Amino acid sequence: MTEQIETVIIGGGQAGLSLSYHLTRQGRKHIVLEQAAQVGEAWRNHRWDSFTLVTPNWQIQLPGAEYQGNNPDSFLTRPEIVTYFEQYVERFKLPVRYNVRVTAVEPKSGGGYVVTTNSEVYEAANVVIATGIFQHPRIPAFSRNIPPEVKQLHSSEYRNPQALPSGAVLVVGSGQSGVQIAEDLYQSGRKVYLCVGAAGWLPRRYRGYDITWWNNKLGSARRVKLSRPVRVPANPQLSGRDGGHTLNLHQFARDGVVLLGHLLDVKDGKIILAPDLKKSLAKSDKFESRITFLIDLYALVTFMKTAREKLPKLRDGYDAEVITELELKAANITSVIWANGYDYDFSLVKAPVLDEAGYPIHQRGVTQSPGLYFLGLPWFVKSTLLLGIGNDAAYISSAIMAKAQQRQGADVNR
Repeated sequence: MTEQIETVIIGGGQAGLSLSYHLTRQGRKHIVLEQAAQVGEAWRNHRWDSFTLVTPNWQIQLPGAEYQGNNPDSFLTRPEIVTYFEQYVERFKLPVRYNVRVTAVEPKSGGGYVVTTNSEVYEAANVVIATGIFQHPRIPAFSRNIPPEVKQLHSSEYRNPQALPSGAVLVVGSGQSGVQIAEDLYQSGRKVYLCVGAAGWLPRRYRGYDITWWNNKLGSARRVKLSRPVRVPANPQLSGRDGGHTLNLHQFARDGVVLLGHLLDVKDGKIILAPDLKKSLAKSDKFESRITFLIDLYALVTFMKTAREKLPKLRDGYDAEVITELELKAANITSVIWANGYDYDFSLVKAPVLDEAGYPIHQRGVTQSPGLYFLGLPWFVKSTLLLGIGNDAAYISSAIMAKAQQRQGADVNR
């Protein structure tokens, strides 16, 4: 059976729900197809127990449900985030259909699209791909060389230290998830080995304000061109846990975490490591220095009455031994957590709107195929955040409305 609908939104995360809000208010017929069994799946089942938002509550600005609570500078916990999304769908009566997995989006003869799913086929004038780019956990092929007695899991599967076998833990990746999980582990008493990448660190607060407040002041949300982000840069090392605090790899080293370079391979029970630990630490420190310099400059030229702050310059990581080989058994490493990100996959889209790397070709989400849109991609720095997605959803909804009005005008003139 084929159902006809004006607009099909694929993905019921923050992007899809924000667009649904705008289309609902405009009275446009649409549905949201979500492959999970309930709303908030990414937050509900793909985050660890102690997870909190990294952005403060005042940045929760989904359209129509902007934060109005009494703790704007606090950080929502995982259960609170799930509740927020559940209430959002219920409050605005958004037409979300669950357990629907889309397998293909194909142009239809005469205009529009055919959307094939695991349960039904839809015909739509417009299709919006709102699945984002964090779709498939990235785990290297050489992971198969890790001895079978060592437990392996992606960061999206990690829940708490107690769920892991006793022993030391190797965390691969020092982006936002990697460092937060490493902290969760070593504060529980676990021995942690951390493979460090080039992700930068930032102070949680600087000159009296949260770093995200400064981020907005510096204009980091201006438009950027990302035509083919084969690897999306890692988010800065921050945490919203315990009221929000700074994460710093040098402090990790001081607290007993063993810092390592990039993981290159696994052979005969040993991990092979690049000798680039200190180079990566230098990149991370340079990132912090550049951002705080820009903040100082902004405060100076705008005559802001905030005292310049001198941050402690830790260097413990530079004193760490550079290790190029480590035997897992000798180090008592019984678990490996892959925290090196995700891969995107837009192969379900059969229209000619993807480049040679399979990434959408678009201008702020609008493709050259009429009626086909993408939402939640990082063409704005904050478009993937609760702070900025509402504006981008409004832009796509306006494009859908303009297309409908243009078609109505053409019908009248016939």
